[in-house]
Amino acid sequence: MQDEYSHKMIEAFVDKQEKTLWYQLAFSKFSSNGVDSIKWNWSWWAFGGGFLYLLYRKQYFASLALFFLSMTMGITPLMGLGLAILSGGYAPYLVYKGYKAKLLEIEANISDEQTRLETMREVGGYHAWVVWVYAICITLIMAAVISALIVPFLAL
Repeated sequence: MQDEYSHKMIEAFVDKQEKTLWYQLAFSKFSSNGVDSIKWNWSWWAFGGGFLYLLYRKQYFASLALFFLSMTMGITPLMGLGLAILSGGYAPYLVYKGYKAKLLEIEANISDEQTRLETMREVGGYHAWVVWVYAICITLIMAAVISALIVPFLAL
């Protein structure tokens, strides 16, 4: 069970009130009595967004690594689907690891709790623009698929 301070720090990190409980529950799965362990925790956004989910959550290195994995493994549809499933189950753990690294750094350098919360809110959070990039990419893909289906009929 997490204490009030931990709840506040996760809430500051997530920076979205409606998502705080989900992340608190997920993060509690990844830590047992202070010992971290990787566990499966499903996220549809991580499944569908892949590396964009990690970029949205400001996990830059993990996002870059998943991007390159997606580019190499995504060539084969079955491998791409497998990677998407693994992303859906394990990417939240990567967000947790990013949270823990930031938490340790903040706690090592800042003693005042209110300043810690403000700092976590600044270094945590999310990139809202990633949602727009995702929407544009999906729109372009759908437009390409629809035009690929329609253009042959127009040629008749």
